[in-house]
Amino acid sequence: MKRIAFAAVVAAFGLAPVSFPATAADNATYESAKVCAKCHDQEGDSWATTVHAKAFDLLKPQVRPDAKIKAKLDPAKDYTQDTVCLSCHTTGYGEPGGYSPAMPPVQAKALAGVGCESCHGAGSEYKKEHGDAETKFKRGGEATRRMDLVKAGQNFDYEKACLKCHNAPASPFNALLDPKYAFDFAAAVHSSGKGKAIHDHFKLMGVFSGDPIPALREELQKNAIESGQ
Repeated sequence: MKRIAFAAVVAAFGLAPVSFPATAADNATYESAKVCAKCHDQEGDSWATTVHAKAFDLLKPQVRPDAKIKAKLDPAKDYTQDTVCLSCHTTGYGEPGGYSPAMPPVQAKALAGVGCESCHGAGSEYKKEHGDAETKFKRGGEATRRMDLVKAGQNFDYEKACLKCHNAPASPFNALLDPKYAFDFAAAVHSSGKGKAIHDHFKLMGVFSGDPIPALREELQKNAIESGQ
């Protein structure tokens, strides 16, 4: 297997909300889940089975018509170009390098759905940090500071990322419509894999170290899947 598990990419969903100063990486652009999966292939394969990966399909006509009718939406309508919907059903819509209906079809397909960067942030800057850290770790077992990823633009405030869409006022699918749409971050973090929102959690190898350390990291790692190389 061609991957190495990074501490910053897997099972980090337990962080309490934190804030970091803006960096030059604020100008980062989106790469797509396909680029992430070139190294993180296990996570990529797992993510592809989740509801996040298929989020764009929900905007198509006659997909989950009963739910749309309940939310007073037209089940026969094509919402795949609706700007309100695209902000939560695609990766990086409205941001540099993010999804756009005007993109070439291949590129648009790669950013349709809720991909890695919807949670982790646009990856054009920090992907290099990951590659350099992997090389350093493989050569001498030396870990890289996790804060280097923060400075390069990787997001670690996953709860904040989730709440941009879950329980968002603009979404018709909320707890007032049906209690099942109420968002529980802790429950979502513990529910992963096929048919869930989050990819499976994999054993970490210590490629990154130091703050910010996920609050639920130790707990999630107890039952994490062994990762290979």
